[in-house]
Amino acid sequence: MTDSEIFSRLTDIFHDVFDNDDIELTPDMTAEDVEEWDSLSHIRLIVAAEREFGVSFSSSEVANLENVGQFVDLIVARTAD
Repeated sequence: MTDSEIFSRLTDIFHDVFDNDDIELTPDMTAEDVEEWDSLSHIRLIVAAEREFGVSFSSSEVANLENVGQFVDLIVARTAD
């Protein structure tokens, strides 16, 4: 799976979680860039991504994520297994 495919699928997840179709993902996007991104929506994002990509993440992996680009890299690593 390519980065662009993952970004496309993640974009749909972000639109759904935040109920905002105007969100445009970039690799350097962080929670500070999305007003509605709080701890609950963060959990919803992770769970939705796990379901969408058929993977699971450890709490330490999630805690170490600093931006969307790192999240994509983590998904790439998980789906490559």
